[in-house]
Amino acid sequence: MQTTTIPPEMDLVYRRPDTLTQTPMHYCPGCGHGVTHKILMEVVDELGIQEQTVGVAPVGCSVFAYNYMNVDMQEAAHGRASAVATGIKRILPDRFVFSYQGDGDLAAIGTGETIHTVNRGENILVVFINNAIYGMTGGQMAPTTLLGMVTSTTPFGRESQVMGFPLKITDLVAQLPGAYYVTRQAVHSPTAVRKAKKAFRHALEYQKLNKGTCFIEIVSNCPAGWKMTPVEANEWMEKNMFPAYPLGDLKVPK
Repeated sequence: MQTTTIPPEMDLVYRRPDTLTQTPMHYCPGCGHGVTHKILMEVVDELGIQEQTVGVAPVGCSVFAYNYMNVDMQEAAHGRASAVATGIKRILPDRFVFSYQGDGDLAAIGTGETIHTVNRGENILVVFINNAIYGMTGGQMAPTTLLGMVTSTTPFGRESQVMGFPLKITDLVAQLPGAYYVTRQAVHSPTAVRKAKKAFRHALEYQKLNKGTCFIEIVSNCPAGWKMTPVEANEWMEKNMFPAYPLGDLKVPK
């Protein structure tokens, strides 16, 4: 396990938690994955559950999570992370188990696994990164791509008559009886980061109660896939993504 040593003559302002490895991030500048990794692992560190935490990452940009998260990690086939997480949690019910998935993975090939995992009320946390595009494989249209949004496979914008409407998977999940806590957050500003981190803490603490699935959507950007600078991508996200995917809690425990 890696540790960080601070010289005694320096004032400690921030410490990299032991739950994050010292591997330099490979994500594109401005991408929300790095910040999401950071706050999720900070919560694991603060709760003191590093040795009891298991993460599952499938195909997509999220597949590299095991390089950065210093907890037990398991790879899964494309779209099947929630199914693998289900198996781990059922065999090891005392572990804190989460899946970490992108929209092309969770809301496309993994739609069936996602819906049925939540409908069964599996006692896991599902982390859903929504940047409305297939970021890793070339910027293709994803289920969450907005109407009119230009991608490599929708050069003239997404049309509902041909490609259907954006799939608001988190709204669907919130209606399922097995969903215990469902929220949509972002990580593009200090205020948003604080709210997202609070959501992660709630979700992991709720897992102790064995009441059902916790589901956190992070509305993120993809500067490389959107062909924008990080600043432009955040501005575009605020103007276009947030109205379509409004931030806030969709389902909270009574």
